Amino acid sequence: MMRAMVGAIVMMADAVGPAASPDVTSPGVASPDAGDRRARIVAAMADHVLAHGLSAASLRPLAKAAGISDRMLLYYFKDKAEVIAATLALVGERLVSVMADRTAKGPLPIDQLRGLLGAALLADDVWPYMQLWLEIAALSARGDPIFRSIGEQMGRGFHLWGMAQLASATPDQLALDSARLLVEMEGMIVLKSVGLSDVIAEAR
Repeated sequence: MMRAMVGAIVMMADAVGPAASPDVTSPGVASPDAGDRRARIVAAMADHVLAHGLSAASLRPLAKAAGISDRMLLYYFKDKAEVIAATLALVGERLVSVMADRTAKGPLPIDQLRGLLGAALLADDVWPYMQLWLEIAALSARGDPIFRSIGEQMGRGFHLWGMAQLASATPDQLALDSARLLVEMEGMIVLKSVGLSDVIAEAR
């Protein structure tokens, strides 16, 4: 089941563009641990995006968060799209880790799974990831083609992820239950984001 979630996150990064390893043969590159440094840079940028959101994801603040110049950042990545791809991929890996102990151990009926996932996705430590998802959705709604692609692929990936955790009587019912689960979870995330946690509590 967690593999399906990992797949959803990988789709998110692939939608932006594949992350490439730094070219350690380029002129001026002296460090054999360029890959390790790149990983540390991505980790710092992931921390920054989770704390400050995608509005702070331009090259200069990302580079500053990583302790380097924006020019040096483009030594490790070919362009901003690759920076965002690598950063969101790591954010996704972290989300998988956070959610690992909160997903169903086996297929569950929709009513049981709804309660389990609802509690997990609205938890304080998961909420920064949901805020980031809301930003992706907002950018998509504004017509940003990159984030439209990211959002669609993430949504479809999470639909499949939910389907892998559901115990439904027939394949048709499984598809219906998974769609309902996705719609309900998204509704809960939006309602919490606008201060309507009390409405969510009433609906449970």
